Amino acid sequence: MKAIIPTGGRGTRMQPLTFSTNKHFIPLANKPLIFYPIETVAKAGIKELAITYNTGWLEFVRNFLGDGSRWGLSFTYVLQEKPLGLANIFQVCEEYLEGEPFLLHLGDNIFLDGIKREVEYFLKSKANALAVISHHSENKRMGVPYFDKKGRLVRYVEKPKNPPNDLAVIGVYFFDKNVFRCFRGKDRIRPSERGELEISSPYQWLIDHKFKVETIEYKGKWLDPGKFNDWIEANQILLDLNTARHLYSKPDSRSVLIGRVSLGKKCKIINSEIRGPSIVGDYVIIKDSYIGPYTSISAGCVIEKSRVENSVLMEGVTIRNVRQPIDNSLIGSGTEVTDINGHTNCLELFVGEKSQVRL
Repeated sequence: MKAIIPTGGRGTRMQPLTFSTNKHFIPLANKPLIFYPIETVAKAGIKELAITYNTGWLEFVRNFLGDGSRWGLSFTYVLQEKPLGLANIFQVCEEYLEGEPFLLHLGDNIFLDGIKREVEYFLKSKANALAVISHHSENKRMGVPYFDKKGRLVRYVEKPKNPPNDLAVIGVYFFDKNVFRCFRGKDRIRPSERGELEISSPYQWLIDHKFKVETIEYKGKWLDPGKFNDWIEANQILLDLNTARHLYSKPDSRSVLIGRVSLGKKCKIINSEIRGPSIVGDYVIIKDSYIGPYTSISAGCVIEKSRVENSVLMEGVTIRNVRQPIDNSLIGSGTEVTDINGHTNCLELFVGEKSQVRL
């Protein structure tokens, strides 16, 4: 069995940050988002993985991820020329798949409890397709499964106005080689009104043509950090689950580290307080500052005479002399935030790369 993870798409839900940054490489708990699905695929026992990319991104993506060996995987990079929908992602991978069953794992979804159970079920069931579902209070903005009286999947509808249940199809999709029939012939699937081949269409085509399409409910914790507020919440959850107290640098005698704080190499922590769960990357300077819980600070950041909590700071962020607390914020790489007027109200920032914010 093989797997596919896409790194393309427009990233519209994370603009303006994604005007200059691919969302799959924005950090969560100081680890690029795409690392989480890669690790999930590896832990499920799959060895071969296709990484799809959009035009102009190959060098960046390949230099960032390498050949897959760090995860015990073998990567193949496949071009998706235009972001024409989720179904088009595996359509362009048909040659790579060589007729094997496969899964498509969205690059911006996180399955905290893994997908090994779902992989094993799909292979044992001999189904032609498997949709993974979960209860979701806002399923009307997602794909929704419709069942008949015997519990069989009969329809898969994107963003229905009045869902018949509280279930949603979530971001890992299983198929065998029969799915490629849906792209050929007079009754082939067509783009939706927004010009994309929706992921629901291959499932519906297989259902309508009497193939074996099953569902399985995901019992673990699933995250979809596609929007700003979801990103901050996912960062909290991941810090809570994964942060351990590791100190690879020594704070000065006037500093206090409380709780589960991970401190990277060659950091300078001077007269400051850091409360966990929080992660501080390598080469970070924190001076005369307070870092509150649920904060992840990437490498090379500088924070002086400021308060930061419940936030994500990408590489090389500088924050100086900001008296009001910075809370619930996502700040892009190379951004400088300085206060020249001494404001005292709380700040909430969603700032793209290389910005300058003067208060």
